[in-house]
Amino acid sequence: MPVVVASDLDRTLIYSAAALALTMPDARAPRLLCVEVHEARPLSFMTETAAQLLTDLGDAAVFVPTTTRTRKQYQRINLPGPPPAYAICANGGHLLVDGATDQDWHASVLARLDAECAPLAEVQDHLTRTADPLWLRKQRIAEDLFAYLVVERELLPEEWVKELGVWAENRGWTVSLQGRKIYAVPKPLTKSAAVREVVRRTGAELTLAAGDSLLDADLLLAADRGWRPGHGELADAAWTAPEITALPERGVLAGERILREFLKGSRLG
Repeated sequence: MPVVVASDLDRTLIYSAAALALTMPDARAPRLLCVEVHEARPLSFMTETAAQLLTDLGDAAVFVPTTTRTRKQYQRINLPGPPPAYAICANGGHLLVDGATDQDWHASVLARLDAECAPLAEVQDHLTRTADPLWLRKQRIAEDLFAYLVVERELLPEEWVKELGVWAENRGWTVSLQGRKIYAVPKPLTKSAAVREVVRRTGAELTLAAGDSLLDADLLLAADRGWRPGHGELADAAWTAPEITALPERGVLAGERILREFLKGSRLG
């Protein structure tokens, strides 16, 4: 039976230059492969070793990129290995099958959001009214599903984020701070629901997963085995669960370690 490997991308498998966390002398740094270019500039990287591991993984399992990115942002990424048959974008809002949106899945997601949480417009209005121009750089709506802010992290009051989290919780939304971005996401909009749909379609009996943020917790809990890197929201909170391995590696080398674990788990599976 096939093995499904569902993995977050940013700061799990791929890394911006600022997130590489290379602590060794330059002469001993790993060779890097650019996997994303935006506006003619290199944006995201993985080690060359990780690239080969991902290529091998594509032959051993059903690899499913599982990201909070919009479809447009995801399509900028050029991962090594065979093109994934399935990909999950917008935190589960869109299931791509051979690169195209599955409209039935998307319609089912919209129905759940309408039934279970406050509308996006209410959240957007609250963010607009309470965010301070002193630290707010951009406010964005992603795929008409959720909202996020780009902020100056060093100027962002921690108390504001906590208050936003409480306000959102009472309306069926969740808040996640990742680097310079604050996400406000409806609770029913989950990566795990979309992964379960892929598992159903493929008939997989084993699911492996990895992620670094609070938005990945449900994904990890839905898997048979999971890994989180030594950085990110989950690591900062010392989050763990049965069958979840907390890795010591940080930065781009954590991505390499995660792919080694995926490949090992797929072959044993």
